[in-house]
Amino acid sequence: MSNVTSRDTYGVVAKCFHWIIVALLAAQYAVGWLMPHIGRNTKNEGLVSWHLSIGAAILFVILLRLLWRLAFPVTPDGTLAPWEHNASRVTHALLYTLVVVMTVLGWAAANYQGWDIRLFGVVSLPAIAPTGASWAHTAGDVHNFLQWVLLAFIGLHVVGAAYHYFIKRDQLMQRMLP
Repeated sequence: MSNVTSRDTYGVVAKCFHWIIVALLAAQYAVGWLMPHIGRNTKNEGLVSWHLSIGAAILFVILLRLLWRLAFPVTPDGTLAPWEHNASRVTHALLYTLVVVMTVLGWAAANYQGWDIRLFGVVSLPAIAPTGASWAHTAGDVHNFLQWVLLAFIGLHVVGAAYHYFIKRDQLMQRMLP
């Protein structure tokens, strides 16, 4: 298996990054929906702590994935219609942007509470907002709203993959399968 992304398939590293992000986002949504509402006296423990830790891992992996993609650009599939190519580019760009923005907003919101964020439970991340900063509280509200926007784009991405697999039958989706 090659690390090189080609017109026929993504490399093993790109595939690993993709599926790790999928797993982390699935875990993050599950934990986020199960954890208690964050209020003034909420403690950074249990599911809240897990949510922060998974968020830090998502940011770490998505940044590595972006660096990998810059170093090894994706070869466009020449069989795509222009509208499909443009829809794919915009959707992927928005997925990356939303994930990065959401994690940074969540980080600021955690700092608003005075919470420490740890990558993999070990590496403490620096605060990007002072405790009690009003903009960081607003960042938490925007983070909560963007969860739905991100979920809509994830759904669009899945629908696009299903379209290529079931309707066009063009083997495009198989480029990312293990």
